[in-house]
Amino acid sequence: MEVILRTDIKGLGYKNDLVNVKPGYGRNYLIPQGFAVLATASNKKALAENIKQAAHKAEKIKTEAVNLAEKLQGITLEIKAKIGDSGKIFGKVTTLQISDALAVSGNRDRQKEN
Repeated sequence: MEVILRTDIKGLGYKNDLVNVKPGYGRNYLIPQGFAVLATASNKKALAENIKQAAHKAEKIKTEAVNLAEKLQGITLEIKAKIGDSGKIFGKVTTLQISDALAVSGNRDRQKEN
């Protein structure tokens, strides 16, 4: 019996995998629990479309991340913090401090352009 997995199942496969299982396992456990659906022609088409959309979404996210990385490439941030005698920072640099430093850096760059 051929089924399409809806979730990752240890020892069987991952989400959206097309797998062959014994009919009893598929009918009595996987399908009633919602872990799989029968691999009919329409379900296979839906699976292909879902995979296509997921790939498109992943590509879009990757492109946005690459663009952001290019913008951040030349930026140097200076964040003031207390340090000990050995040169180590007391505490930590938080995301809020980084965000504020990026905002100040961005404002400075805009003022230079004007």
